[in-house]
Amino acid sequence: MKRFIKRTLLGLFGGALIVGSLGACSHRGPGGWHESSPESHARMVEKIGSRLDLDAAQKQKLSVLADKLHAQRTALRGTTDPRAAMLGLFAGSKLDQAGAKKLIDEKTAAIQAGSPEVITAAADFFDNLRPEQQQKVREFMERGRRWGRHG
Repeated sequence: MKRFIKRTLLGLFGGALIVGSLGACSHRGPGGWHESSPESHARMVEKIGSRLDLDAAQKQKLSVLADKLHAQRTALRGTTDPRAAMLGLFAGSKLDQAGAKKLIDEKTAAIQAGSPEVITAAADFFDNLRPEQQQKVREFMERGRRWGRHG
């Protein structure tokens, strides 16, 4: 089971790295994290699209991947404030071990449920790039920078 979880996590985060500036789908404002608007989603797809010189079909695949990653992030976040949930584990005189296990089980279930769609969308996007576009993605990943903010 551990191997499956590691592979799932690697697939999930690998997909996220492919389009690193998908952070634009959920940007931080003055009051904390806010959901993205359709306009910010379109701007992100357009920005990455121009940097990779994507055609219309590739932009559509990128948009699908962005949607899947956004849905996965939303599922991982859950219905409660993650910070409050984490702080709640330390509220008493002892760590709430049962609560921690429940939190981990919920996050693991969300990863297992959504990862196949994210991996499929990431593969569909990346596999349909031209070799020079794939190389740009690799270079981006090696730099570890977000296209949307620094590059």
